[in-house]
Amino acid sequence: MTGRAGGGARPGGRRRVVVLDYGSGNLRSAERALAAAGADVLVTGDLAAAADADGLVVPGVGAFAACVAGIEAIGAGPVIAGRVAAGRPVLGICVGMQILFESGDEHGVVTKGLGLLPGTVTRLAAARLPHMGWNTVQAPVGSTLFAGLPADSRFYFVHSYAVGDAAALTASGARVTTAHHDCDFVAAVERGALSAAQFHPEKSADTGAALLRNWLATVPAGG
Repeated sequence: MTGRAGGGARPGGRRRVVVLDYGSGNLRSAERALAAAGADVLVTGDLAAAADADGLVVPGVGAFAACVAGIEAIGAGPVIAGRVAAGRPVLGICVGMQILFESGDEHGVVTKGLGLLPGTVTRLAAARLPHMGWNTVQAPVGSTLFAGLPADSRFYFVHSYAVGDAAALTASGARVTTAHHDCDFVAAVERGALSAAQFHPEKSADTGAALLRNWLATVPAGG
């Protein structure tokens, strides 16, 4: 069920969630998964709707630089940053997570990210790339996203780049979830109103659905 950009509270307390359309990401898959999790979902590049929504999802696939260019083309950076500063929930998915960091290094070309999280996205030091398929993660104590999920829960990944060093994130007060594919890397981040996942919860079957429900539970329903 697709929602509107404005309006009051939704029946049953359904959260109004915008999936940001800036030309990248599995938009319809994310829309369907969030709706199934209980959200009233709108896929749009309208910045007023993105600012007004109860929750904002920033998807992304492909190259870091291309996703940053897409965000800049519609002027969404300040909206995302403004929501985070105001404590209003944002969820980044895959490259939508990566662009939240300070920078990305692809083939020796460094592109500035949104700078909302400390760290640089680099190519995984792995023999087999892309890292594609199901993998377990190691969630920290007190995680909200992974609350109630078994330790051996698997999530679906498709990527060749990630943040490998979690030290700066941890030092910033973030809860950091890691995964391993020949090397350790950051699989998810939770810090204040900002959450992000390197994997695709919308493609991760029941475990992904549970994670999306956990995220939605942190999203206050608008009045």
